[in-house]
Order: sequence, then C-alpha cells, then structure tokens
Amino acid sequence: MSMITILALGGGLALLLIVIGIIVSITSERSLVEERLGQYLEEQTVEQTVSPDSTPLTDWLNVQVKSSQWGESISKNLAQADVKLKPAEYVALMVIAAISLGAISWLLGGKSIVSGLIGMIIGVFLPRFYVGKQKTNRLLKFNEQLPDMLNLMVNGLRAGYSTMQAMEAISKEMPDPISSEFRRVVQEMQLGIPMEDALSNLFRRINSDDLDLIIAAINVQREVGGNLAEILDTISYTIRERVRIKGEIRVLVSQVMYSGKFLSLLPVILSLLLWFLNRDYLMTLFQPENRICGFIVLGVAAILIISGYLAMNKIADIEV
Repeated sequence: MSMITILALGGGLALLLIVIGIIVSITSERSLVEERLGQYLEEQTVEQTVSPDSTPLTDWLNVQVKSSQWGESISKNLAQADVKLKPAEYVALMVIAAISLGAISWLLGGKSIVSGLIGMIIGVFLPRFYVGKQKTNRLLKFNEQLPDMLNLMVNGLRAGYSTMQAMEAISKEMPDPISSEFRRVVQEMQLGIPMEDALSNLFRRINSDDLDLIIAAINVQREVGGNLAEILDTISYTIRERVRIKGEIRVLVSQVMYSGKFLSLLPVILSLLLWFLNRDYLMTLFQPENRICGFIVLGVAAILIISGYLAMNKIADIEV
C-alpha cells in the first residue's frame, strides 16, 4: 500500500470522525436558555441566544450565511423539515459530506479528478435530499392531522374555551408534529407575541394550503367577529374531504411517480457504475473519432430523460 493511499485513508477517517463529532455536538445537551426558548421561538431568536460552546468564528459564519438570501432559504427549509441545525452548521455539513465522498470516490475511481468531483457533487446534494424528504413527510403528516385538530378545536370553542385555550388543548391532546407546532404557537403568545404573528410563524414552518385557510379564517374572525366554531366546522368538512381525495389520488399515482423517478435516475446510476467499473467502455463516447456522435447521444439522452420525468410528474400532479 502506497503512502498516498495511507494518507488518503487517514484523511477520510479524520473527516468521518469530524462528521461524528458534529452530530454528537448538535445532539448534545443545550444550554438552559436554548432548551426553554428553542422549542417555541423562531430560529433567528434562538441563534441570537448565547451558547456556552459557541465561538466567534461559528457565530460570524452563521450571521454571514443567515444574512444572505441563500441563507434565508436554508433557514426556512430547515424549519419546515424540523431539522435542529443552524444555516452555518448545515453548510458545514454539506462541505464535509462533499469532501468525504469526494475522497472516497477519488480512491475508488483510480485517483481520477473526475471521480472526486462526482463524489463531491453527490455529497453536496445528500443533505439537501435528506432535508427535502423530511420536509415532505412532515407536511404530509401535518395535513393528515388537520381534520382531527379542527374537530378538537371546534369542540373546545363550543365548550367555552378561548382560541388560545383551544390551541393549548391541541398541543396537549394531538400527536406530533401538530402538537409541537401548536405548542410553539401557544408559547409565543404567552411571551407576548400577537396571535397573528404567531400564526404567521406557524405558516412559515408549515407551508400548507389547508393551514393557510384556517389561519385566514381565524384572523378574519378576530377582525370582524362571528362564530369561529361554525366557520372552522365548515372548513373541517372541506379539509377532511380534500385529505381523503388527496390520499386516494396519491395511492393511484404513486406507481407513476416512483416509476418516473426510477426511470429518470436509472441512466445516471448506470453511467456512474460504468465510470467506476468499466471506464474504458464508457469513454468510447469521447474518443476523437466518436466525440461528435457521443456528445449528440448524451444531449439527446439528457433531453429525453428530463422531458420524460417532467411529463410523468405532470400526469401525476392532480390538484384538488
């Protein structure tokens, strides 16, 4: 085993230990202030809280990332996915994943720069894929709980509860994620934040059309008055039917959606496998005598893959 290979393996092991250290530090016990406030304050409030293990460098990086438009998008996605990471920590995780997978791909790909770049690109997109998956699953689960939440809230209002007391009952009786989200709403209101702003923060974390309808009904009732229980009861029936129809549609089109994703990723996966297992066969497309035909083949293949994926998604995208 050559010295370069030993150093590369040592570097990969060191990066792996760094990743484990970051995960352990993130999941470790936070300060008392963050533990009490981090459950219901917005991410920017928590980030302003002084943590005993924070450093000027991490604070500066977090401020720089947070102040950019890209950082705001990252913060919003992390909040919607309920991933307990700051924007700077998320960016650091992307960098570490890119370097780690890049080093591994460089070793497996015959120490080729292209192999390293492929691994780095995959490493950059892995955290984004995880956050996107978590956000989708959480939103789906939240929407499925909305009808039961509305029934509980309507019953509480008819029993004489105030709107805040009804929300507090939701936070105690309903399962996650809807209970934790309404717990944050109630705690924000207890801190003095207006109900409209607290509900706006809830919609920022849960970007649901059904939730937007509920929040609009509550805000309108607070401004012009009316029987909120009757309004929410009508909305509950509408949302329950939409959730039922969406569930049926999702079952019917799930095969089309997964087929579209699998068929679109299959050529890419096969190309990567050929690159690492039989590179000479794949490089036939880029030989001088075949280069023009090779680029034409790749271009046509990319157009067909993208158009097929978009067409299958369009077929499965049914609005209710």
